[in-house]
Amino acid sequence: MDQQTLAMAQEMDFSLLALFLRASLTVKFVMIILIGASFWSWSIIIRKFISFRAARVEADAFDRAFWSGEPLDELFDQIGPAPDGASQRIFAAGMLEWRRSHRHDGELIAGAQARIERSMDVAIAKESEALNSGLSFLATVGSTAPFIGLFGTVWGIKVAFEQIAISQNTSLAVVAPGISEALVATAIGLIAAIPAVVLYNKLSSDADKISSGYEAFADEFSTILSRQLDA
Repeated sequence: MDQQTLAMAQEMDFSLLALFLRASLTVKFVMIILIGASFWSWSIIIRKFISFRAARVEADAFDRAFWSGEPLDELFDQIGPAPDGASQRIFAAGMLEWRRSHRHDGELIAGAQARIERSMDVAIAKESEALNSGLSFLATVGSTAPFIGLFGTVWGIKVAFEQIAISQNTSLAVVAPGISEALVATAIGLIAAIPAVVLYNKLSSDADKISSGYEAFADEFSTILSRQLDA
């Protein structure tokens, strides 16, 4: 490498900010999309970890109250028909239908058991939907970010070769900046995709476990009501 080329290479700034600023408009757009997707993914991840922890704490607290031996009617009167916690909302849905299934003379309307179970199933479906909201975005980022970054890389390399053809200079000092700018797009794509994929699997599994706990509680509650109906 001659002295002039070496001097050019030494003077070139290869910091991430400099590479971004030197990149073509298309590559910059790709990088901005990927950075935005990464920040949005992390906001979803942090929010989900907080909400899942709160859901587990609420479920444990309600489970203790439910099995404390307190009459179910009194427990329902304490939490009200529109409680804040997910487990409480499922319980309230069942109790509301239980009370509505009684006629004025105290007798039960036929089909009460099925209606109570359907009411709790609807409540569980709503809670499961809330638990899984946002996770589809993580899956989308995890599956598409590497390809979006690859598109930026391919475009950046195309621009770099165009610059080589225009300058009629194939030295490394001319080629390296353009190639480096292009490769940064792929790197950002991987940075966005890898955490999204890993944590999507983790959060999806946690959501399924919490939903399974709601379904188990609904089955237990339905069994208790079934005993009262048979009695």
